[in-house]
Amino acid sequence: MPITITEQFIQSLATSKQDVLDAETLPPECYTDANFYEFEKEALFTHDWLCVGREEWVSEPGDYFTTSTVNEPIVVARNRKGELKAMSSVCQHRAMLVAEGSGNARGFVCPYHHWSYSLDGDLVGAPAMNKTCEFDRKANGLPNFKVEVWEGFIFINFDQHAAPLAPRLVHVQEAIRGYDLASAEGPRPDPAPRLMWNWKVMFENNNDGYHASRLHHGPLHDFVPSERASFPDAPEGAAGYLRFNGTLHPDASFNPTQKAVLPVFPGLSDEARQRMTFANIPPSLSLVMTSDMVIYLIIRPDSPETHYMDTGVLVAPGAMEDEAYEHKMEMIMNSTSHIIAQDWHVDEMVQLGLRSRFAKRGRYSWQEGAQAQFNEWLVDRYVSEWNRRAEPTDDANIAAE
Repeated sequence: MPITITEQFIQSLATSKQDVLDAETLPPECYTDANFYEFEKEALFTHDWLCVGREEWVSEPGDYFTTSTVNEPIVVARNRKGELKAMSSVCQHRAMLVAEGSGNARGFVCPYHHWSYSLDGDLVGAPAMNKTCEFDRKANGLPNFKVEVWEGFIFINFDQHAAPLAPRLVHVQEAIRGYDLASAEGPRPDPAPRLMWNWKVMFENNNDGYHASRLHHGPLHDFVPSERASFPDAPEGAAGYLRFNGTLHPDASFNPTQKAVLPVFPGLSDEARQRMTFANIPPSLSLVMTSDMVIYLIIRPDSPETHYMDTGVLVAPGAMEDEAYEHKMEMIMNSTSHIIAQDWHVDEMVQLGLRSRFAKRGRYSWQEGAQAQFNEWLVDRYVSEWNRRAEPTDDANIAAE
């Protein structure tokens, strides 16, 4: 039975926001409950910056791609002026999607009734609407979203009043500057699988150092031991946070040799080459960074207990020109596939456990410092949304007068 979100429930979340050695996990209902998911969509996804892809996917005028998150269909396009646009792909006539997949187009035409839209989302054609009373073509364009590009990643925001993203990621950007991700190269990810667990289970797994030496024990992962994890403090109001994990040797990488086989990102310092770096920008982007490759994970929820995740890789400029690139990448991905399979099996079993009447709020190890930072980010937004709902509306104020 869905829970009723109350003041008491929201107040109880404060114990997840404490120092990692004092904190406890979020209530299981935060990962399973339909009512909480609807609350969470408004608290997080309606007002925060959401990663949807890479800028190079729309490098030329007319290029576009489609995606979705929290059941909102989205199209991202490069208009004729070279500007990046993001908008709803829902036709404003009868809700048919005006774009699917990706490609290059002069505009978007709804296949149902042929309403047509420009690359900016303006309605430019609506057949046989000339007799419709008070029909305003200008008022029926595709809803546009705010867009920001950070390190080559495209972020959108449904909230037109949202504060810029980049100023709240200065500490993350400085830590990963040597990768120069805006110039990094990589193929488009394969179509995203639908994963049968809550999006937070996935996000937590992506930034969890505690399990690395346990679940992944063996020659493909032992070079990055859990006891070498560290968790830099994030500035107040930051939009992301970091985990560093020292390695047993420089330029460690996920392959049978345990050493980088692709060109090392040229801007990396000696310090950065002696660790793995994990950068997290909730609620949608996680970066797993070794000396020769970056794995990016774009998380897109679609229900309380399911989500899609786009998994892509980035390498140093020129790395893909090596004749042996595909063979080297195959070796890396064969290794990472074993690790991912272990993670996904655990994530699926965690979701099953979260549904149990015996699931409770657990305690953290110091090696789960990133979870405490994630909780702080989450709980602040849950509390803000609850307080917003509790504020008197203008109508209520008028009635009181």
